[in-house]
Amino acid sequence: MNRITDSDIQAAKLRLGIVGSSPLLLEAVGRALQVAPIDLSVLVIGESGTGKEFFPKIIHQAGSRKHAKYIAVNCGAIPEGTIDSELFGHEKGSFTGAIASRKGYFEEADGGTIFLDEVAELPLTTQARLLRVLETGEFLKVGSSQVQRTNIRVVAATNVDMAQAVAEGRFRQDLYYRLSTVQINVPPLRDRGGDIIMLARKFASDFAERYSTPEIELTDDARSAIRGYRWPGNVRQLKNVVEQISLFHAGDKVDAAALAPYLPSPNYTPALVGGGDAASGSDAGGRQSYAREREVLFNMIFQLRNEVDALRAELDGGRLAGGMTVSPRPASGVAHGPSLALSLPETVAVTEVTDRSAVHVTRSLEDTERETIRESLERNGGRRKATAAELHISERTLYRKIKEYGLE
Repeated sequence: MNRITDSDIQAAKLRLGIVGSSPLLLEAVGRALQVAPIDLSVLVIGESGTGKEFFPKIIHQAGSRKHAKYIAVNCGAIPEGTIDSELFGHEKGSFTGAIASRKGYFEEADGGTIFLDEVAELPLTTQARLLRVLETGEFLKVGSSQVQRTNIRVVAATNVDMAQAVAEGRFRQDLYYRLSTVQINVPPLRDRGGDIIMLARKFASDFAERYSTPEIELTDDARSAIRGYRWPGNVRQLKNVVEQISLFHAGDKVDAAALAPYLPSPNYTPALVGGGDAASGSDAGGRQSYAREREVLFNMIFQLRNEVDALRAELDGGRLAGGMTVSPRPASGVAHGPSLALSLPETVAVTEVTDRSAVHVTRSLEDTERETIRESLERNGGRRKATAAELHISERTLYRKIKEYGLE
């Protein structure tokens, strides 16, 4: 196998627009280049927002299949009922709505590379089909008994702790070992040191050039705050924050005080750069589960309850001017804090005061969750990917919730 040089790594970074020079990043790029000429399955592991999607492109472009087709598939964005059809194709009449035969991604990308992002989201039945393709190159279209063959290279990526997913029975152990013949670990942003400032400057410069606005300048204390922040959303979150600041502070010198409102306070725990606690939250930021996604929604609910409590505190004996009253909230025994998802009430009381009267409304958690999703969809113009990102849930969960609540 050819030795990968620094110039090879720099060329790959330049070709794909990868910014950064931290040792962990360079090691990941070098590992991708080294495995590229050898037709092995690769599993890219890293937290959400770290840029895992660059590495299958490096592997494809530096490998023998670079002139063939490259297809990227987000497994978490495809509804469970149609994922087999999307990946392997289907025959006419195989299910309701199958008005014609269709090729799947594995047939379309024959001879090339397929990138399976969020591979841990695949249903177990689909995992069995994928294992067969990896081991024999064979697959069946949905509704067909005719075996077809494909010559394809698979690169997969996930932000899930795969060992835990296997232990919990959510992912097949044999498939995990087959996918992770070679493993590439993409470092979280907080572990990339000076790359954080380099990326912030690039995002600020790109924004100013794209929208013809004056470029912002970060002061020393702002740069220190950026490097000390843990960035649970990694590069994607940094880009979002820099673009917001570039919009509202165009041409300004941005200090730490101006920066602070753009960093979510629950996670804003600056630490020494390279400090020992940087790894302590890495797995928490990288794992996503349905329970955690629901907890995010419930946090929104209880934030609303806190606002209602604050309103009650301003009332004099439960009365407003003009004799209007607000009825007391039923006791619910809700535990706030880290154990929030373990002791949720059956209902959440919401009090609304209007000019004419006070109305006591009791919403179930399902009602509030439905409203939260509906409002987010409206804010994002119906774009489900943006809505899922705003709610911090996977697109698959969002699709399921939209169908469950009739929000199509």
